[in-house]
Amino acid sequence: MTAASRYAYLGPEGTFTEAALRSLPEAATRELVPMISVPAALDAVRSGSAAGALVPIENSVEGGVSATVDELASGEPLMIYREVLLPIAFALLVRPGTKIDDVKTVTGHPVAQPQVRGWLERFLPEAQWESAASNADGARLVQEGRYDAAFAGEFAAPIYGLEPLVTDIHDAQNATTRFVLTGRPARPAAPTGADKTSVVLWLRLDHPGALLELLQEFATCGVNLMRIESRPTGKGLGQYCFSVDCEGHIADRRVGEALMGLKRLCADVRFLGSYPRADQVAPTVRTGTADEDFLTAADWLTRCLDGRLGPSER
Repeated sequence: MTAASRYAYLGPEGTFTEAALRSLPEAATRELVPMISVPAALDAVRSGSAAGALVPIENSVEGGVSATVDELASGEPLMIYREVLLPIAFALLVRPGTKIDDVKTVTGHPVAQPQVRGWLERFLPEAQWESAASNADGARLVQEGRYDAAFAGEFAAPIYGLEPLVTDIHDAQNATTRFVLTGRPARPAAPTGADKTSVVLWLRLDHPGALLELLQEFATCGVNLMRIESRPTGKGLGQYCFSVDCEGHIADRRVGEALMGLKRLCADVRFLGSYPRADQVAPTVRTGTADEDFLTAADWLTRCLDGRLGPSER
């Protein structure tokens, strides 16, 4: 298959990322290529060897996935075109014949640890945790005999010749991971009425109220924030950028107005895309911030400049 029909994902085979990718209808007609890390998956798109890459970006227990947030904020720009929400429950995968008392070492992706910490303290308080590049990679390491057990999806067990010793492990009910499908920058898809926009913001100057100024741009335009996260820029202590998800589409006047205001205030703004929300929840548009309200205000300003205001408008 050509690069245009190839999707990369955080591998190896058997990750939750692969399960999320396979939930997309178009995945059935694509070659799915596992990559060793999030940066490797995204670089496959940047280099042109893949048309898209699905990577985890947020977990309902642990928050943002730093590797993805940082990689999207740096390097050659990419855009988000889709998101996938996947409920997460872990299985404790072991080699055949292993008993719970035999488990002295466990492994899994670092994001998995906070989701199973309580279970570990209760049932395997003496077990030593070691992080793996992904949950499926942890299963591979168990297969090789380097660890006694791995926290991964139950579906990964047959891939690596393991058995699920315990299933449905999660400290938090309804734990969910959000994944994003990224590609090279292009025109965003048309608004659906239930969209999300992602950007990265860099402050022009660090001063009292600088973050408040950015937040006021969203508030004034009636744009609801869904996530905001500060991340170090790597340029020194105290140097941070802000990764933001908000409700709405860049074509919505309230979102476009907010982004224009941020462009004026910020040293830089990286637009990461406007795309359909996986939960299909439409935003509540506050009075005065609908598209027609912005159009009416713009028309009023034009008539002010042209001296065409009616008596009742003066």
